[in-house]
Amino acid sequence: MDMSTVLDLDRYPLSCPQSDPYRAAVAAAQASLRHDGCAVIKDLVRADALAKMADEAEHIKHATHYSRTKINAYFGTEPDPDLPDHHPANVFIERSSGFVPGDAFAADSTIDAMFRWQPLLDFTAACLDVPQLFCYADPLAGLTVNVLNPGQQFSWHYDNNDFAVTVLLAEADSGGLFRYAPNIRSRSNENQTAAADVMLGDDTAVKTLDLRPGDMQIFQGRYSLHQVTRVDEQSCPRHAAVFAYTLEDGLIGGLVRTQQLFGRTLPIHHAYAAGQAVRDDDLLD
Repeated sequence: MDMSTVLDLDRYPLSCPQSDPYRAAVAAAQASLRHDGCAVIKDLVRADALAKMADEAEHIKHATHYSRTKINAYFGTEPDPDLPDHHPANVFIERSSGFVPGDAFAADSTIDAMFRWQPLLDFTAACLDVPQLFCYADPLAGLTVNVLNPGQQFSWHYDNNDFAVTVLLAEADSGGLFRYAPNIRSRSNENQTAAADVMLGDDTAVKTLDLRPGDMQIFQGRYSLHQVTRVDEQSCPRHAAVFAYTLEDGLIGGLVRTQQLFGRTLPIHHAYAAGQAVRDDDLLD
């Protein structure tokens, strides 16, 4: 696929890493990520391609797995009696969004082509200041579309990976806003009181992101509590493509989170589960 018809490679010459516009885009993203763990590459996707990608997401939306449950910041559904009541593990909020799994995408998918385009991986790695990125090998969670229909929301949570890359395909008319509390925890400190305060309605440390269809977002969600607010009942849905990249090749998702997000697991998840690595930080998942 000719990616110049998909991405604005005039403004963002992703195949020319030595060019001044490329270096400027990387520097701006790095500065934003250092500041609050979030960077937005505005209008990366061309308008015609965006319309095609939005139609593509709508076409495979029938494969979405929806779940309506109350979860804590770590996707847990049961309280932990060993932790204080005022701890994000013991604050439960409705999550009612859905995910289109990676195996629903067609072989000629424009969204998939963008996800796997090596210059985009290299650019994202440069923005994150890491040596190399790989497409997440998980056949369900590697490439997904997050779906929020009218009345649905994605509750406050942390990601269990260090960063996420998303492309907004369709925005809600009302609601469906991405909000986050930048770097509210660190590798060794849950900062539980402040996180629970946010989940219970304290917006002092919360930012709302100005995100538009065609924008690509790089977000370090392991340390920043975040949510997508409820889409208004009279609104159109919100759809966002989620590009999962990893620092290591060949990684597969865990059984519990996979079941939660997609309502099923595959043999590869069970085969991989026994060999999953232990995290090198002190945080809850």
